[in-house]
Amino acid sequence: MVTVHDQDRAKRAERARAVGLFRYALVPAAADAQLSARERGALVRELAAAEHAGPFGEPVRVSRATLDRWIRAWRAGGFDALVPETRRVAPRTEAQVLDLAAALKREKPERTAAQVRRVVVAHLGWAPSERTLQRLFERLELRTRPDGQAPQAFGRFQAAHPNDRWVTDALHGPKPAL
Repeated sequence: MVTVHDQDRAKRAERARAVGLFRYALVPAAADAQLSARERGALVRELAAAEHAGPFGEPVRVSRATLDRWIRAWRAGGFDALVPETRRVAPRTEAQVLDLAAALKREKPERTAAQVRRVVVAHLGWAPSERTLQRLFERLELRTRPDGQAPQAFGRFQAAHPNDRWVTDALHGPKPAL
């Protein structure tokens, strides 16, 4: 059985590998042993001045100091040294509690986080907060409304152009004459 923590660990490892691949795309040309110090410096400055497509598609600039650090790491440990280490933070909520909450939500998707929390408290004597459970359900893509449908976005205060949509606060302002 795959636990919640195993899924999170796999997702984090995949993201770390993507970051390592991004770093690897920048480093080897500058780490070439046949380059002189002057050539390497010029190449690193050129890389630092450019904007790169980051590991997740966003534009990224990398400082010269960071590039130098990545080059040293690559020389010392190869590709594995470019992959960021996973954080070593012990989870505050035990895996069995989160697994139970996820199982309860999967069993009956219309259950809210508050209902799942009450069931877990009745079963184990304690449970994490409703917000912790909501974040868990979001991470596991178990978010549904009580009718079983995924929530739809509505009521957003976004406009295509300035002054297309106005938002006001009716509680403050001139007092009406009585």
